[in-house]
Amino acid sequence: KFKKQGVKTVLITEPFILSTSKKWDEAVEKNILAKDSVGNPARFDFYFGNTGIVDIYNKKGRDWFWNIYKEIRSLGVKGFWGDLGEPEVHPTWVQHASGSANEVHNIYGHDWAKLIYEGYQKEYANERPFILMRAGYSGSQRFGMVPWSGDVNRSWGGLQSQPEIALQMGMQGMAYMHSDLGGFSGANLNDELYTRWLQYGVFQPIFRPHAQEEVPSEPVFRSEKAKMLAKQSIKLRYSLLPYNYQLVFENNQYGKPLMRPLFFNDKELKEVATSYLWGNDFLVSPVLASKVKEQQVYFPKDAVWFDFYTDEKINGNQVKKILVKESSIPTYVKGGAFIPLAKAMQTTDEYNFNIVDIHYYHDDTVNNSKSQLYNDDGETANAFEKGMFELVTFKSESNNNLLKIHFSSKIGKQYSTSKKKFDLIIHNISNTS
Repeated sequence: KFKKQGVKTVLITEPFILSTSKKWDEAVEKNILAKDSVGNPARFDFYFGNTGIVDIYNKKGRDWFWNIYKEIRSLGVKGFWGDLGEPEVHPTWVQHASGSANEVHNIYGHDWAKLIYEGYQKEYANERPFILMRAGYSGSQRFGMVPWSGDVNRSWGGLQSQPEIALQMGMQGMAYMHSDLGGFSGANLNDELYTRWLQYGVFQPIFRPHAQEEVPSEPVFRSEKAKMLAKQSIKLRYSLLPYNYQLVFENNQYGKPLMRPLFFNDKELKEVATSYLWGNDFLVSPVLASKVKEQQVYFPKDAVWFDFYTDEKINGNQVKKILVKESSIPTYVKGGAFIPLAKAMQTTDEYNFNIVDIHYYHDDTVNNSKSQLYNDDGETANAFEKGMFELVTFKSESNNNLLKIHFSSKIGKQYSTSKKKFDLIIHNISNTS
């Protein structure tokens, strides 16, 4: 029923099996649980009851766990969420096949993601797995792992640390680091906080509200005003799909993070984390405190910047106080950038790469520029390597009052493309001969 509405279902899974569960006897019989010091299934108390933990370092445990995922996938599930994989409760006396709890604790989440990833490679090699994990380790990006910053407090303090966490993790390879939009823990029903977190979320790798049950995370439970503002953020996120997909491609091929520190553009801004680059062309300054009327924004040098919402031009190499609007956070586009925006849609199933608006931000200081836009079927694993893609290139040349825009494309050998209708919108240009 969800699938018919364009909803892809992702289910939460955990590596623990309650001793009161119907699965407990099966787990003991099949010898898939970690052990105590004398070889019995390790049992310890957790907040949801007495439990054991799957020993993914035992081949029997790995195979049993993977078969659980295969069974869930057969129901039509499109992705898996691994929670509590630090593991959250992991007594030091617990013994795994490869060593003690202390020896495997920090890498358990990493190897859990690897288990699912390798299962897909072996049995569903043409599919891209979606693997959301709360715990990982150096190199977990090899398994396509999507991490998040855990049970963040629903407070301004909880929000304030999120951009810097994501920027640091992105530079370490974990480009999909994100936060529960609106915050996770605490019975704090604050519409202003919720709105600002969603506005920031438009420009973080994963747009995903999630929270404890005290306060629902869905916009529908908010005030009319908060719902209206949430809708604006959600619509903008969908419209950025072609731009964001190019960022994903760049990460896949070159390791570039989606969120990038300002020093990617200006080496002198090494200590600034309150603003950041979204890809190469957006400058974003999240609102991280209550009742902010104006905000100091750093504009990197060697560029001019245009207000994404008003087209106001601001020169780079300066710090400027910007008036803050309720409906958006300060967002700017670099001069010379091509920004592709998709038409309105209710689900990514409706996304049409063949009908896209291309916004070019012209400035006389930019003599030439170049951008690319990647596309494939959105489903096939290693589509680029298999030649199942198209790559559109946009170039601009500007001199002597003459602006030239060039479109070209590269089509993979195994890809069937279609005719395209790109509407070109040029910003900051006068309509004179």
